[in-house]
Amino acid sequence: QAQLVESGGGLVQPGGSLRLSCAASRSIISSIIMRWYRQAPGKQREWVAQITHEGTIYYTDSVKDRFIISTDRAKNTMYLQMNSLKPEDTALYYCNAQYGNDNYWGQGTQVTVSS
Repeated sequence: QAQLVESGGGLVQPGGSLRLSCAASRSIISSIIMRWYRQAPGKQREWVAQITHEGTIYYTDSVKDRFIISTDRAKNTMYLQMNSLKPEDTALYYCNAQYGNDNYWGQGTQVTVSS
C-alpha cells in the first residue's frame, strides 16, 4: 500500500511559476514509475510527465521546456516545477506511483492560471 499526498497548487498569473509536491508514504526507491497527470474541467485526465526508477524522464509536448519533474528519494517526494504557466495549464493535478503491478493515486491539487 502507498498513500500519496499532493500539495503546492494555487492561483497564479500567466507567466508565473508553481512547484507541486507529491509525498509518498512508501519509499519511492522501489517504485517503477512516478507520474503527474492533470484533469481540466470537462476534459479527460491527461498524462503530463513521468520519471522512471532509472531516472528516465518524459513530458507531454505541451509542457516540454516549461515543466520539470524530479524526485527526492530521501524525502520520498516527487516534484513538478511549473514555469511560464498558461491559462490552459489550469487543472487538478494528480500524482501517480506504480509499484510492481499496483498503481496509487493522490487526491489532487488545484492549479489555476488566471489574471
